[in-house]
Amino acid sequence: MIHVSVADGVGLLELDRPDRRNALDVEQCRRIAAGMAAVLDRGARAVVVTGRGTSFCSGADFGQVYTDGFRDALYAALHAVTDAPVPVVAAVNGPAIGAGTQLAIACDLRVVAPDAVFGVPTARIGLAVDPWTVRRLARIAGGGTARAILLGCEQVGAELAHARGLADRIGDLDHARALAVEIATLAPLTLAYNKLALDRDDLADDDPSLLAAFDRCWASADLEEGRRARSEKRRPAFEGR
Repeated sequence: MIHVSVADGVGLLELDRPDRRNALDVEQCRRIAAGMAAVLDRGARAVVVTGRGTSFCSGADFGQVYTDGFRDALYAALHAVTDAPVPVVAAVNGPAIGAGTQLAIACDLRVVAPDAVFGVPTARIGLAVDPWTVRRLARIAGGGTARAILLGCEQVGAELAHARGLADRIGDLDHARALAVEIATLAPLTLAYNKLALDRDDLADDDPSLLAAFDRCWASADLEEGRRARSEKRRPAFEGR
């Protein structure tokens, strides 16, 4: 099960499968993708993804990981998170192993509890993650940390993850929600452009989609609202247009 809600402009997706420590099967992956679409349809300007109980996500459900369709469902869920046009914050409340680490790094930012731990032990069982996961982990956490996790099968705790850039803040779900609420007040078009430029480093500087997102910011009503708010010494009220 996944609980989906929206409050204060922030969507919340909570994995709730305590008997499997929030492990992902085909149905859970489909619910993540559907949940992301649902909170965006309800106007969420930032999203928090977390797990209920003591685990963020213990990985793939080994009852299904070897079945047809699991990989397609998993990567559809991960890209639903990454491709969301709004910032997504992972509240990593406990172990994030295998597919749990993949889900955490699919998010834009990670707030981790002190007992959180990351790991991708695929080499211990003969599985493999896709190149997107390998490169995204290296981009976020650095090549050394990615090699330690992927080649040495090391696990990385909260403090080291924070020191290496894999975690952005140490904190609980309340800290993650507070961060997301603050993000939800920022200029949506600027955030969407920044996210596109950060995530799609394969795009040339003159790529039409990148230039169009850039131009939308400079031609937006939000730009004028920011100017007025600055002159009036008040907080801007951005509308994403």
